[in-house]
Amino acid sequence: MDALNGNMLVMAVLGVGVGIGAAFTGLGGGFLMIPILLYLGFTAQKAVGTSFLAILVISISALFAHGKFDNVDYRAGALLGLGGIVGAQIGARLVQQVSTEGFKKIFAVVLIGLAVYLFVKK
Repeated sequence: MDALNGNMLVMAVLGVGVGIGAAFTGLGGGFLMIPILLYLGFTAQKAVGTSFLAILVISISALFAHGKFDNVDYRAGALLGLGGIVGAQIGARLVQQVSTEGFKKIFAVVLIGLAVYLFVKK
């Protein structure tokens, strides 16, 4: 909680930006939330865990908003979510084995890879 001292308003305001980014891109907000939390002094493990709580809240809100526009395939989402349950358990154990510095490098490579893929994909 040390990283939160004096930053609660900042976190709430940043949350608005993350919510907009998550609802607009569908990336869940982690691509924005993780760097913010790392900058605020969280360890990689604490940043990932905290990000998931924020993403849960943001995702529920975004689900309702997109549902109003009939932009949700509930069956596909549920199937992906069920698979994600297994993957999340594996990922949580894997991140425990990585230092914060190592995590930053891995996270950056993943983001760059996604950016390149989206840029060159027709």
